[in-house]
This record gives sequence, C-alpha cells and structure tokens, in this order.
Amino acid sequence: MSNTTAREAALEILEQIDKNQSYSNLLLNHAIKKFSIKGPDTGLLTELTYGTLQRKLTLDYFLAPFIKKKIENWVRNLLRMSLYQMLYLDRVPERAAIHEAVEIAKKRGHKGVAGLVNGILRSIQREGAPSLNEIKDPVERLSIETSHPYWLAARWHEQYGMEKTKAMCEMNLLAPVQTARVNTLKTTREAVLSQLNEEGIEAQASSIIPEGISITRGNIAHTNAYKSGLLTIQDESSMLVAYALNPQPGETILDMCAAPGGKTTHLAQKIKNEGQIIAMDLHPHKIKLIDDNANRLGIECIEGTALDAREADSKFTPGSFDRVLVDAPCSGLGVVRRKPDIKYAKSEKDLEGLTFVQKSLLAAAADMVKPGGRLVYSTCTVDHAENNDMVAQFLGEHPEMELTVMDNLPDPIKTLTKDDILQVFPQDFNGDGFFIACFEKKQN
Repeated sequence: MSNTTAREAALEILEQIDKNQSYSNLLLNHAIKKFSIKGPDTGLLTELTYGTLQRKLTLDYFLAPFIKKKIENWVRNLLRMSLYQMLYLDRVPERAAIHEAVEIAKKRGHKGVAGLVNGILRSIQREGAPSLNEIKDPVERLSIETSHPYWLAARWHEQYGMEKTKAMCEMNLLAPVQTARVNTLKTTREAVLSQLNEEGIEAQASSIIPEGISITRGNIAHTNAYKSGLLTIQDESSMLVAYALNPQPGETILDMCAAPGGKTTHLAQKIKNEGQIIAMDLHPHKIKLIDDNANRLGIECIEGTALDAREADSKFTPGSFDRVLVDAPCSGLGVVRRKPDIKYAKSEKDLEGLTFVQKSLLAAAADMVKPGGRLVYSTCTVDHAENNDMVAQFLGEHPEMELTVMDNLPDPIKTLTKDDILQVFPQDFNGDGFFIACFEKKQN
C-alpha cells in the first residue's frame, strides 16, 4: 500500500465522504495508517483533504463553466483537489498539480479521462477562474465565496446579520488551532510547557483559560506528556463549561452526555478528584472511552453508566445531584473548521429533530438536580433554534428553573455573555463556536 501517494489517498478520502457520509477526521487517521503516509506527506494529505472540503462549493463554482459533459464523481473530486492546489497552495507549482492529476486519471481511469482532466485544468490555468463579483445576491455570494450552503448562510444572516455571519464563514475556512488542557491534578502549566518544549513541540499558554495551552507546531498525541496524563486535547471554548458549572469538592455531579470525557475529566479536576461524577452515555463502547481518558489522567471519582440520559430517573432518585451538565447532541455547526463535512451533511430538517432530543434531555436534567442546585446546558453550535430558543422554551415549561449568572467564567470571557447567556463565535478568540446557559433550581 505504501506506493499510494498523498494525492491518491486524499482522493480516496473525498470519495468515502461522498459515498458514506463518513467523518473526514476519522478517515484521515485511517488513511495515514493504511497507506503508511509519513513525514511532509502527512501534512500534504491533511491540507488537500481539509482544504478541498472547506472550499468545495467555491471550487464547484469555478469548475462549472469548464465542465461540458457529465463526469464521474471521482473525476469531479480529482478536479476539485487539483484546482484547490492551483488556487490556494503557493508551495505547489500549477504544472505539478496538473501533472499529478493527469497521472492519477490515467491510473484510475483511461486515456480519455486523463485528456479531459488535463484539458479542464489547463483551460482554467489559461483563462483564470470566473469572478465571484458576478453573483449579485450578497447572501448567495457569501455562500459561494466561503463555501457554506445557501440555506446556512441565509439562516445565519437572518439570525446575526451580514457582518457577524461573514466573519464566522471566513473563520471557518482557516485551519483550526490545536489546544489542550493541563491536568492540574498532576502538574502545572509551566511544567507541561517546559516538557513539551523538550519533546520538540511548540506550545504557549492560553490567554483565555488558566489551564489551557495552544500548540503552534507538532502533535501532542504522540508525546510522553500526553501518554502519562499530564494533559488532554480539548478546545478552549469547551473548557468554559466546567467554569460555568463551577462544581465544588465533595459534590455529586451528573454529566448526562459525557463521551468521550473531555468535559467530565475537567469537572473532576475542578473538584480535585473529591466527590462523585456519574458520566452517562447511550453506548457502552463510549463509556469505555471515558474510562480510558480518566485512567490516563489518574482520575478516580468518575463512574461511567451506559444509559439513555432521558431515562435517568429509572436509575437515579430525582433531585439527588448538586450539579447536572447537559452537553447536548447538536448540529455541530460551531466546529465546521474541524469537521468541514458537517456543513454539507446537515439540513434544516436535521435541526428540528435535534431540538426535540435537546428538549427531552433538559426536562430529564431539571428532574435530577436538587433544589438550589445548578444545571448547565451547552452545545457546540451557533444556531438560535438549538440555543437561545431552546433556553426560552425550557424556562417557559419549567417555572422551577431560572437563569443564573455565570460569575466564575475567566475574565476575558465575561464580556461575551449577554443576558446571562454565553454564545461564543469562532472569530471571538479562535476557538470553536459554543453556547452555554446556566440555570438554578429554586429552593421552594
């Protein structure tokens, strides 16, 4: 398998995403192992896969005038990937991108396909890509320019206005920054930064989260610091959840949708491993992920339970938890930078189905939290229906619950809260789009 080039591997991944709606990040890791991709080729494979996906609608707009007849899907993906290199990758000469595309076309197809690919790419090289200025509707132009489906651009435009939507869509085209959380049960941020430096990783302290770091070069998953549980990979936006819930040592906490355990283990850090955290998830194999994470980090206060969180009352006494976290299943539209395939895979109809699940989870959570206790609802999306509207609906149906101030958030974040609700956009501090609301159960 090792004679498969990075470009051939990228083409296979793009094909799999189209055919099986598989996630790009999982397919990428699989392809690196399967084809023994090493060194700089790993970077090229990642760039080609994510870049082509990120810009798919833009590339299709540019290709459309040059494709005169019906072509097979793999040929379309090959053209997209090659044009991506020609337009967006400075370090790949255009002639090299075209030559490689022709070679792949010969290998996978026949002479005719190779000729077609060569002809289309050389025409674009000669004539240049069509101008986006010809698109008069500003929402449609934004949709094509930033490669977000029209329905999504229009929906965000309606919810947030053009300026915020444009900034978010443009941010979604940039490569995400890898961030990690230092395990304060074992070490300090300074000690971890020093050890990573010794292991050849370039990292710096987060300006947002006291225990956060961002990686500027290298992959921490292969370091001894990671393997020995001194840190764990987590986005800075996601780290805000533990601050909002603000758990105290000795408390009993329920994390209703816990896998793979990033937020759960952060809560354990916050309570200094003293107390009890019930970590729930629907699937037993996902409970194993939580357990593995906790073991690596040396955490003992987490107990995994495979159960549909909406049926929590079948196992636990209502009102028995000091704090409850509902990090709800959502559309994931805040993490488009990490998973660009999400923006093409989702539809408005999907959002309706999700809000039904979110509503049921919140109702079950309200039942589980004790009077005077705290409930946090969070999502990694930026959509009103799943966020603000869900909060309003929940408060309308649960008079025993009230919104409460998230007074424990890190200082740089406090200015982002509005009406006791936090909506983080990708452009706010380069993290994931994220939403957090915090409720308290009235005493009487």
